[in-house]
Amino acid sequence: MASVPYPFTAVVGQDDMRLGLVLNAISPAIGGVLVRGEKGTAKSTMVRGLTALMPTVDVVPGCRFSCAPLAPDPGCPDGPHEAGAGQDRPARMVELPVGASEDRLVGALDIERALSEGVKAFEPGLLADAHRGVLYVDEVNLLHDHLVDLLLDAAAMGASYVEREGVSVRHAARFLLVGTMNPEEGELRPQLLDRFGLTVEVAASREPDLRVDVVRRRLAYDADPAGFAARWAADEDALRERIVAARELLPRVTLGDTALRQIAATCAAFEVDGMRADIVMARTAAALAAWAGRDDVLAEDVRQAALLALPHRRRRNPFDAPGLDEDKLDETLDEFGGADGEDDPEPEGPDDGPDGGGDGPDGGGPDGGPDGGGPAPQDDTVPGPREQGPPSLPEQDGGAADGAPDAPPAEQPAGAPRAQQAAVGAAEPFKTRRLDVPGLGEGADGRRSRARTARGRTTGSRRPQGALGKLHLAATVHAAAPHQRARGRSGRGLVLRRDDLREAVREGREGNLVLFVVDASGSMAARKRMGAVKGAVLSLLLDAYQRRDKIGMITFRGTEAELALPPTSSVEAGAARLETLPTGGRTPLAEGLLKAHEVLRVERMRDASRRPLLVVVTDGRATGKGGGAAGGPLERAARAGRLLGADGVASVVVDCEAGPVRLGLAGTLARELQGTAVTLDELRADSVSALVREVQGGRGGERADVAGGRYARGQAHTQGSRRVA
Repeated sequence: MASVPYPFTAVVGQDDMRLGLVLNAISPAIGGVLVRGEKGTAKSTMVRGLTALMPTVDVVPGCRFSCAPLAPDPGCPDGPHEAGAGQDRPARMVELPVGASEDRLVGALDIERALSEGVKAFEPGLLADAHRGVLYVDEVNLLHDHLVDLLLDAAAMGASYVEREGVSVRHAARFLLVGTMNPEEGELRPQLLDRFGLTVEVAASREPDLRVDVVRRRLAYDADPAGFAARWAADEDALRERIVAARELLPRVTLGDTALRQIAATCAAFEVDGMRADIVMARTAAALAAWAGRDDVLAEDVRQAALLALPHRRRRNPFDAPGLDEDKLDETLDEFGGADGEDDPEPEGPDDGPDGGGDGPDGGGPDGGPDGGGPAPQDDTVPGPREQGPPSLPEQDGGAADGAPDAPPAEQPAGAPRAQQAAVGAAEPFKTRRLDVPGLGEGADGRRSRARTARGRTTGSRRPQGALGKLHLAATVHAAAPHQRARGRSGRGLVLRRDDLREAVREGREGNLVLFVVDASGSMAARKRMGAVKGAVLSLLLDAYQRRDKIGMITFRGTEAELALPPTSSVEAGAARLETLPTGGRTPLAEGLLKAHEVLRVERMRDASRRPLLVVVTDGRATGKGGGAAGGPLERAARAGRLLGADGVASVVVDCEAGPVRLGLAGTLARELQGTAVTLDELRADSVSALVREVQGGRGGERADVAGGRYARGQAHTQGSRRVA
């Protein structure tokens, strides 16, 4: 890796990201910036380049917490420090890896010395290293939620607290927080999004000339990093001086009543929750004025501040894309601009970037990815499943067996073969019952199934496995007590050895891999019926988002099954696939189950600790190839179900059968899977309370009947040998 960072001013385009980073360098109180965008768009490159532009830091010699010599932190663990001369060092960029532990982030106490010697032996974490510098979190959406909470709390309070068994340490932690993420890999929770001051969207340019420029500069940098940086040194120095000047001007910027009214009216017009958005907009508008060399805030500053501070705060559910209606924004600013707003100059346009001009030199990043000239529209269109095999006749697909065959679409003549139908919209989502994986897992933190985790209620103790986690004080004292006389204890203190330490064993909840297998065949094709099925799957996707699961989706129709969505943390991608899902054709149920078996086998090799939950959405019918020694379609589906059951995969079959005559085929499939079957009605959380009471109070066969799920009021019950509820 080259020791010379790629120059910040040499990155091609990406004006929004450039502006967001520079504004936070001018006013760290804004609260950081979240950069959202596709891979290969110079996100990491620009963050590293910005660090080189930060002013040097004057620190107390030998202080691990970067205290300022003229105003040292009175609570510094390395203190107290006397005010005096310090030493300059460059601002640091500290990178937080996705797999970091809590101790690595906030620091760790030496519990053994704290108990035996009564001293606070503290090893600083990354928050201490980042004090008065830049803390960079790549793929922040993949970071554990509790680490994101700790990180954002420290950024908001300007301090980090470490508390263990009554021993606490506090130190200052003020830094420029930058997070980057690829939305395709999953979103941050709205509550966490709100904690970032600004957000920007980035995408690679689709203009060939700009892409050529990116490649040309990247190759020049690789060939001679020092020489390339030298050619941009004058631009870097000019930008550094402009940032310093803006910092000095910022305290003198006046935020007038007109600007404050525009800020408040804009936040109210876009129905932003809370007051954080108003405060962030005010700070951002002031920083924009200082960046422009003015001491008063104009309407153009408020407008730009809104475009940076509000889009990510308008998400109401995980399937909402961040965005802002600019026409509505302009109307609001005009309405509340008053007399002062009429005299405001026109905005200078997008060419007024942080480098002082839109035509200034830019370039590509050291990761070799293309960098664009500003965000380009992303194509979110998701292709539906391809044409699969010949269409099936209604009587072949089980329509007559319902007792009430599905009505053909209006555009098709009655009795015509059922071909692929256009996608239908999903019904309104609802709150679903929780579907758990039985047993006790050890997977990633989440909110679905029981698991041994780093947080949760304490259920026991054990010897530390590696670095000591949460100390189990009672168990530690119990282990040390019998040896005090042999160790020569004479005073009041406890003579403690390393072997006496015990850490707490905790039980919490884990996130699972929820794999949906959705029947998109002709037997599910009635529009009202498919809308209800999509609504149920969308509800389960929303539940998976809230419980921090990974999700995948397999659809089957025609003659084969398709992996419509490989396992991912992005439930938004699952919702998009579901929206465009067409229906029609035969029902290759066995192929759908076999595809699920293969996907789960591969995922088990990738992440053995994440337990799967298979959700099969079907009416249980099966048509297609089969016969002879291989058996019919239903027999092939049964064998595929037994294969999954033998692997111990926790399964739920959502029974979508409708009509006055019910065959109970979904219940049969659930038995083969050794899983549970529930109807669409039973899937609703508000309709399952009575069922839960029966399960808790039932005995014997009735309990088994309820656990297996009821069908069609008065029809046969299906008993699942493994309850997932």
